[in-house]
Formats: sequence, C-alpha cells, structure tokens
Amino acid sequence: MSKQRRLSPRGAAGRALVGVVALGALATGCSSGASSTSTTAAGGSAAPAASSAGAASTGSGGAPGAVHIKVWAWYPEFKSVVDAFNASHKDIQVDWTNVGTGPDQYAKLKTAFKAGSGAPDVAMVEFQELPSFEILGKLTDMGKYGANDDKSLYADWAWTQATDGDKVYAIPVDGGPMALMYRKDLFDKYQIPVPKTWDEYAADAAKIHAADSKAYIASFGKDGGWINGLMWQAGCKPYTYSFNTAKDTVGVNLTAPACKKVFDYYGDLEKKGLFGKDPFFTADMNAALDSGKYWTWASAGWTPGYLAGSLKKTAGKWAVAPMPQWTAGGTANSDWGGSTFTVTTQTKHPKEATIVARELFGKSQAAWDIGVNKAFLYPLVKQVADSPAFTDKAYDFFGGQKVNQIYVPASNGIGDFQYSPFQDFVFSTLNDNSAAALAGKKDWSSVLDDTQKTISDYAKQQGFKVTQ
Repeated sequence: MSKQRRLSPRGAAGRALVGVVALGALATGCSSGASSTSTTAAGGSAAPAASSAGAASTGSGGAPGAVHIKVWAWYPEFKSVVDAFNASHKDIQVDWTNVGTGPDQYAKLKTAFKAGSGAPDVAMVEFQELPSFEILGKLTDMGKYGANDDKSLYADWAWTQATDGDKVYAIPVDGGPMALMYRKDLFDKYQIPVPKTWDEYAADAAKIHAADSKAYIASFGKDGGWINGLMWQAGCKPYTYSFNTAKDTVGVNLTAPACKKVFDYYGDLEKKGLFGKDPFFTADMNAALDSGKYWTWASAGWTPGYLAGSLKKTAGKWAVAPMPQWTAGGTANSDWGGSTFTVTTQTKHPKEATIVARELFGKSQAAWDIGVNKAFLYPLVKQVADSPAFTDKAYDFFGGQKVNQIYVPASNGIGDFQYSPFQDFVFSTLNDNSAAALAGKKDWSSVLDDTQKTISDYAKQQGFKVTQ
C-alpha cells in the first residue's frame, strides 16, 4: 500500500514504476518510481502519515549494551508502538525513522542496497512489493532465526505471501480484506435491495441512476490495487513467481477469462452511463461520497478509519455488506492493501532484528490496542482479528454496525495469490489503460490485452522468461 490504507488510502491510485532492473544487474538494484498520493499505514492512502518524514523515535533505556535496531516504517501512531516495544524489551531497543511512505521509502531502500550501506535493519514493505525486493537478494530469511514458529499466528493467505517455501522474508502486520460499503439510508429510502451478486449490483446501478440522475452506484477509481482486488475476487490470478524456484521466470496471464470478465463488466456499466469516474482518495471523491453522488464503494478493512476522518455529512448513514459474488451463494474474497516487516541483509544483528519484526506488533496487546483503535489497521494476527474486542467493535460512522463481523470472515476466506516482481509497473499500466478507456480513447475490451502486451514486453526487456 503506498497510499496508505487505513487512515490514508493505502494502495491508492497513481502508483508509478518501481520495477526491477535487468536480471543481469539484479545485484545492483532496481529503478525507483513515483508514489501514490497519501499516507498512513496496507495496500495498501490519503490521511496524515505516521509522522513527518525524517522524524524518529529512538530507543532509550534498556539494559547497558542493549542492541539498537533501526526501523523504517510509516504506520500511523507508530511512535507509541515503538515506545511500547522499547518498554517491554530491555536488551533490544528500536530506533525508528519515517523516511517517507510507500515508493518514497522504497526508492531510498534501493539506493541503500545499491550503495551497500545505509539500509535499516527492519523495513516496512507492502505485500505486493515483496517480490521486487526478494529478487534483489536483500531480504534476510528470518526462518533461520525462528520466524517459522509464527506461521499459525497469521491469516493463511498473508503468511503464504510473506514466505517462499520454508523461507520467511516478511512478517505480516495488516491487510485489507474487501467488502461492500453502501449508503444504507438511501438503499432503504428507495427500497433497493443490497446486492448479493454482481448481476444484482448491475441491476441496482440502473435503479439508482433512475432514482437520481446525478447519482451512481460507484466510481471506477483507476487504482491498481483496487482493480487487482476486484480481479482477485473474480478468480483471476494472473501472476506466478518464485524467487527461490526460478528468479528469471515470471508468469503473466492478464487475459485469462476470469480477468477479462471484470473489465467487460465494468466497461458495460460505464458505457451505459451507470458508473462514475472520480479518482479515489481525492477531495472531489470524498465530497462525492459525502453528497450522495456515490452509493457504494467496494473497499477494504481499513476503510472505517479512513472514512471516519474524511466524510462528515453522511457519518452514521453508511453500512457494510459482504462483497457481491459472481456466483449466487459464493464466498469468494480478496484483499486490497497490506504490509509487513522485513529484515534487510545489511543488518549486523539478524537475530535481534527478526525479534523486532516478529514482536513490534505480533501478539502484543499494547501494540494492537494502538493499531486497532488509533491507527485503524486491519490485523492479520488471527487471535487479534477473532477477539471480541475487534469483532464486536462498533463504529459510529457505520451507525454502530460491528463491521469487522463482515471483514473478519472475508479475510478468513481469502485464498492464495502471487504478485510479480514488478507489480508497481503492472498497477501503473493498468491505471493508464483504464484511464484511457474511461476517457473513451480505448475500448474496455482491449485494456487487459494491451496491459498483457506491455507487461510481457517489459519483463522480457528486463531479462525474464515470460509464461502464461
């Protein structure tokens, strides 16, 4: 998430290339790119960052000779999490710096990797970015230092993305299981049923626009992470990649039927004038959500925190329902946004750095009290997500609804998904081609064909063998 999720829209629109360099030069680093526009901790944002870039929380106290571990991260309210860790660990102290969110931090990491020095011991990295760092060989296998013991703690899908076989390259922290946010007052007023399938969603789109010619069921926000979540939920799994199996081979199959049906569906709605075009995480989009222009948003588990700080007129009028299904009675789910802690190979203290990655959040009650109630993270630790304190948490913004009773089953139902080692380039290409379709410059049916060709050509130029 480089727009952060939660308070800020993680994983929001506008990400540009952070890709990889040619395989022959993998040891020297990747090209960096522009970032999505917002901040706060997955997937994954538009709210204020955890702290201003450059601000640090340095470990103090601890036993004489305590090992200090340098951490880069941009979670909101993170200083308090660091303070809680330092208070409970005397032999290890965390020195935290926020060097920027998402791609801004990644560019600094890659510069440090190329220089051979300057990287932190521990770095926050979003799920979709993990392969682009694994391929550089700059992430420590924390499995050597006991991290495999944590496997049962985390949502299965998240642990799979953070690992490659028995090699543990990341410790999951938060995610963005998707659900349908909707204006309950308006659906009730016009006696429109909340859609349970995508067919019903399309029918509702027509009813909404007929009821109010200035209203739409939703906006196509041109956000790579959001689009990816919609395709994932439709059964589209276009990427295959394993650094440890074949780092020079990547699978890209964006033209699979499960992928194409998503663009055919949204293209049809947009051509009929039933779908809006406001980009997510902008002042205009927030105003549109607050005015009744948009009645739904297929969004993520960090939504409650982000929206509560952004929408004022309609607070209390929204509700959350499970994602519409492509097959009636289905339970397909997906994720939008999410982040992890990684340990870099530049650390001189891999054992202690692994402890920090595992325990900054981990099972820490103090950290998760901050993460859930102040930073609005969606926890990937099973016992935290399943606890009554989380599942029974009522949100004023959603009229007192206990929305985590929707998001937790959604997270539990997410299946495996792999990313490519140049996912930001994929997302930015998807964004560009979607924007062209929205502007009438490209047919919706060609969006994924053109994206497939661009991505395949790019991968081959970087030295990859591309399979479908």
